[in-house]
Amino acid sequence: MYILCSFVVAATLIAGIGLGILIVIFVLCCLRKKSSTNSYILNWNKKKNVSKTHQNVEAFLSNYGPIQVRRYSYLDVKKIINNNSFTEKLGRGGFGEVYKGKLDNGCDVAVKILNESRYDDDNHDDGEYFINEVATISKTSHVNIVTLLGFCFEDSKRALIYEFMPNGSLEKFIFNKSPIEKSSQLGWDMLYQISLGIARGLEYLHRGCNTRILHFDIKPHNILLDQNFVPKITDFGLAKICTKTESLVSSIMGPRGTAGYIAPEIFSKSFGGVSHKSDVYSYGMMVLDMIGGRHNVVTPKSDNNNSDIYFPHWIYTRLELNEEVGLEQIVDEEDRMKVKKMITVSLWCVQIAPADRPSMSEVIEMLEVMSFNSLPIPPKPFLSSPSRPQISSSA
Repeated sequence: MYILCSFVVAATLIAGIGLGILIVIFVLCCLRKKSSTNSYILNWNKKKNVSKTHQNVEAFLSNYGPIQVRRYSYLDVKKIINNNSFTEKLGRGGFGEVYKGKLDNGCDVAVKILNESRYDDDNHDDGEYFINEVATISKTSHVNIVTLLGFCFEDSKRALIYEFMPNGSLEKFIFNKSPIEKSSQLGWDMLYQISLGIARGLEYLHRGCNTRILHFDIKPHNILLDQNFVPKITDFGLAKICTKTESLVSSIMGPRGTAGYIAPEIFSKSFGGVSHKSDVYSYGMMVLDMIGGRHNVVTPKSDNNNSDIYFPHWIYTRLELNEEVGLEQIVDEEDRMKVKKMITVSLWCVQIAPADRPSMSEVIEMLEVMSFNSLPIPPKPFLSSPSRPQISSSA
């Protein structure tokens, strides 16, 4: 009887363990099936997004009209950048990395490989960045606008091929404070000529093209310098093409640009309408960067405290009181006058109300034609000192 009871208990225990194992196996199978289903849905949505982007771009390429730049295969692009070695990286941005390459004719080029991940999410892009670059630069021709030499659009592979700028971006020169590399900084005459060249490039975009092009991301990083330090505006991924009769842009969805350079009206319509004057504001903030050598914040040596002061406020006070600006490398009166003209013009450009800002044509006139003594002092452009801007973040 004892043996029989023990046998029944053992059998029950084994049956319970077996049932438990079956339940665990069943649950695992269900979870695996759910995971597989979710993975399938995710992959399907990813393919759908890529397909949608592909259709948008191909429709643009077929409907936009003749494009005066060559279309390359991705195999060609890999050959241009040394058979996919990707060894000479020139830089990176929010939409891709830039490498140095060489065409068959021996011409050096810069190749931007666009991030595929930016095209896999509906929240990021539907091909707009790629379309903007090709649509805007391919129809421009100006000494202060970078030249687009070709592009690649092959499934999810996208690349843009530009003329090579041996001196890189303006950013590395004006924000360089390393004592070892101090000698590489640009002098005031060169900075003045660069600011004038950028103004001419923007004036061309606003008035010289068949259509008006608003850049929406003017900043030192997007200004390239050729072998003679001639500035060229680049990165048109956030640009907007308008007709010349359009005074305001109504189809901007949310802020676009880089924090610290975005015009107030892009954030709030209470400041005014979005227009070419939004680029003027960004230009003014960039010139102030060029003058101060930092991202709009400076600790002047003449101050006894070590707290950061918002540079546009500090420089405006010096200009208003006709005091020495205390900037480095000013060697003579000619330098001093050029710096004061750059300061005055930039402060006019960053006025809060778009209507109070000059056009780029007027900026060129103030820089190139008018004497400093004939330039009116602008109103103080800021109501209060904002917090330190986060320059690295882009909308």
